Amino acid sequence: MATKLVVNCSTGTTTEVELTAEEVAQREVDSAAYATAEAARQAQVTAKASAKASATAKLKALGLSDAEIEALV
Repeated sequence: MATKLVVNCSTGTTTEVELTAEEVAQREVDSAAYATAEAARQAQVTAKASAKASATAKLKALGLSDAEIEALV
């Protein structure tokens, strides 16, 4: 079963305690929420990279050099 570490700051002792059913359920909910947020973040990064590549290609088609394109970025 999953456990958590409980630290008593006043005494400096640590205790390993099993998670309750509610804590396990919350951990699963948090994990799913993180996975969803991470997928959205990755999609945003990919979309931004794709847009930058498209813009660079369009600027090259207009006749700008690599140095000129870098100066704009």
